[in-house]
Amino acid sequence: MLKIILLTHSREMDRANNTGQLVKQVLGDNARVVEWHRKQPDAELLTAIESGVVGLVFPSNEENISEKVSEISKRILYLVLIDATWQEARKMYNQSPYLKALPKVSLIGTSKSIYPLRRNQIEGGLCTAECVIHLLTESENVIEAQQLSQLLMTFIGSEANVLTGNKR
Repeated sequence: MLKIILLTHSREMDRANNTGQLVKQVLGDNARVVEWHRKQPDAELLTAIESGVVGLVFPSNEENISEKVSEISKRILYLVLIDATWQEARKMYNQSPYLKALPKVSLIGTSKSIYPLRRNQIEGGLCTAECVIHLLTESENVIEAQQLSQLLMTFIGSEANVLTGNKR
């Protein structure tokens, strides 16, 4: 089973519309939430990185360093996803040298995001849950991918109703 580390910005920890919580709900012990701190990175995460068993899911223009999930999952134990807005994620990546050194995983052939609740989306950008659904599908964890997809659809429906004032 694919193991996910959600490196989460402190602001995401309390956001009701954070989809990382859905990932944790479906994957349980196979997902770990780590709050990101610029000056004091998580010791357990750094230890895993030093042992060479961690990859990073992050957009990269460098085709030669970006791998498919099926390829990288043969030699790593954990995939890190930065759980934040796109603006926060870029800052976290740029301020965390230990992330830049990680092998990158590419999400190839993803569809357009169905999660419309955040502004300033980048083209091709997905929410955290959508990324994990794609990763689970690519690594042949189809049941978990379907469970997370269903939970995300319910979550989106609930969030949309809150925003528009509709009650179910």
